Amino acid sequence: MEAPAIFTEAEVYEQSFDSQAYLNEYYSMSDKQKGANAFLMQNLRSLYKMFSLDGVRGDTLIDVGCGPTIYQLLSACERFQEITALDYTERNRQELEKWLKNEAGAFDWGPVVKYVCELEGDREKWAEKQETVRKKVKRVLKCDVTKANPTGPVSLPPADCVVSTLCLEAACKDLPTFRSALRNVGTLVRPGGHLVLLTVLGETYYTFNKQVFSCLRLERHEVEEAVGAAGFEVQFSEAEPYVLGDGRTDSRAMLSLVARRRASLSA
Repeated sequence: MEAPAIFTEAEVYEQSFDSQAYLNEYYSMSDKQKGANAFLMQNLRSLYKMFSLDGVRGDTLIDVGCGPTIYQLLSACERFQEITALDYTERNRQELEKWLKNEAGAFDWGPVVKYVCELEGDREKWAEKQETVRKKVKRVLKCDVTKANPTGPVSLPPADCVVSTLCLEAACKDLPTFRSALRNVGTLVRPGGHLVLLTVLGETYYTFNKQVFSCLRLERHEVEEAVGAAGFEVQFSEAEPYVLGDGRTDSRAMLSLVARRRASLSA
């Protein structure tokens, strides 16, 4: 499938992004989705590694661009007490709320949670971990990373950590917008706090449900430079090759990055 010639605007996500189809395509862990499973498991291992690093812990965590997913919180929930989840589209927020409230028809995250519990050494703790996530996610709010205050008109106190996975490269049409969005997201982190990123490199599109969504083609050095310009010092950065090979995306690699916010921008 060819990459879209134009940027997928926020309104398209609001109107056309099918949260359930997205979850079924990329997060179901079914035997039919071997490529997507490998992608997901690689990301889960990266998140486990990043949230095991010294100092990446605290009271408050903000998840920027959570989508309808919880996989990014499964390792994080062991390190933070209170989580705020942010996403642009109402449908994604509703889908997430459905799972948090354990409502009928909510997506089954069981296989994914079990995999993370296996990484942590005890697969049998999966039900307990699900309840931990449900208990710790206190709020699900709208956000727009292109705004100076991404959660406006709500103002959140700066958190000990912000995690953002597979979000900014889809939300930003060009490199200046990406750099600006990182600065905006950076304001949600307290000085001395951490930024945890999972970003696709070399990707111009991804697809599901016969729809194509644009992606900003990023190189590792561009992400690292943008993180630095947003007032952070990179503490961990690892790029792992990733090619799905079935036309659903043209991604080349996944970048895992942890950075610490400087005490002042001049420091």
